[in-house]
Amino acid sequence: MNGSRRAGFSPNRRLFLRRVGAGALTLWGARLSAPRARAANSPVEHVVIVVKENHTFDNYFGRFPGAEGATCGRLSSGEEVELTDAPDALPIDLGHSHADGLKAINGGEMDGFDRVHNGSYQGYHFGYTQYDESSIPHYWAYAKAFTLCDHYFTSVLGPSFPNHLHTVAAQSGGGFDNPKGSFLWGCDAPQGTLMPVVRADGSVENVFPCFDFRTAADLLNEKGLSWKMYAPQDKTVSVEAFGAMRSVRLSEQWATHVVSTREFFKDASQGTLPHVSWFVPEVLFSDHPPLSVSQSELDTVRLVNAVGNSALWKSSAILLTWDDFGGFYDHVPPPQIDAIGLGPRVPTLVISPFAKPGFVCDTQFEHASLIKFLERNFGLGSLGQRDVAANDMMDCFDFSQRPRAPLLF
Repeated sequence: MNGSRRAGFSPNRRLFLRRVGAGALTLWGARLSAPRARAANSPVEHVVIVVKENHTFDNYFGRFPGAEGATCGRLSSGEEVELTDAPDALPIDLGHSHADGLKAINGGEMDGFDRVHNGSYQGYHFGYTQYDESSIPHYWAYAKAFTLCDHYFTSVLGPSFPNHLHTVAAQSGGGFDNPKGSFLWGCDAPQGTLMPVVRADGSVENVFPCFDFRTAADLLNEKGLSWKMYAPQDKTVSVEAFGAMRSVRLSEQWATHVVSTREFFKDASQGTLPHVSWFVPEVLFSDHPPLSVSQSELDTVRLVNAVGNSALWKSSAILLTWDDFGGFYDHVPPPQIDAIGLGPRVPTLVISPFAKPGFVCDTQFEHASLIKFLERNFGLGSLGQRDVAANDMMDCFDFSQRPRAPLLF
């Protein structure tokens, strides 16, 4: 197993929640990297942010040559086990709540992934599985041709909804778990739907999951730059983050800027993609267990091909990431930078003519790094949240290199 136990970690959850008030930067594993102040000088005019679901770095790229990966993991009993071959679709979903994340990470020991909900069955440990090049060949091909990030962590130690909020706003309002009381989240949720959030004093409060904080869309609007969220066709999927923003959901922007995933392929073919696109795939192609990984991968290929075959490829960057750890094993302790994060590493690929070819980037990133990249690339200013300290993903690019051709399948 690559990586070792770290000394001095405490799994005390009460202390974990209290630290936000003090603003401490106590870490579980690595130090928080200082932000880089550098001008982009970037030819990237179109950024496509694609957010898939529920896999860790070790689950997808633990066997990737040259990456910080692991092929075995430690159980809560102390036993070390091989990460076995994962099926195309697991028979169940794994627990990935905030509580499950605390169990899995176990204060930085990274040995509790068999303790998450549905983590084990008759001696089989669902979370201790991984894919290889033969099972996700296109993802591996993109990693070999472009840039793979092996220290990209989720912003929240927890599930989808708060992490999706970070991909548009570099914050979740302190939210660290999915809302309860309904399967519909955001401003359209029925009354009684509540989401737990950590307040500045460390207390936890349950709030209705419809928010007023600013997002990257506000920064883009102020600069006169275009954006769209390409969301599942009925726009009711709960992880669609702009549905939880009053400024979007309760304005005309909901009709003009939040559109079906079908529109992405039309806009790409016509060369009319906006400056920034967020793409949340249809549920069937989300990668969320127990759905098929291979079918999701083919949907990603369809998106990359659409950009690659368009006139926009020469000025585009596709940032492909996963929202949360999904209950799967990862061996690298996530840095603790506040009361709700960071969470375990997830796979992240940068696909662009200007992405460093065959490069494994070990700079520390999180979902707020997506926002930081937009801010640096387009000169947007700042949201004043996690984006302030996040690294901006510029290390994944070389704007002086000869632009690379698209990788098409």
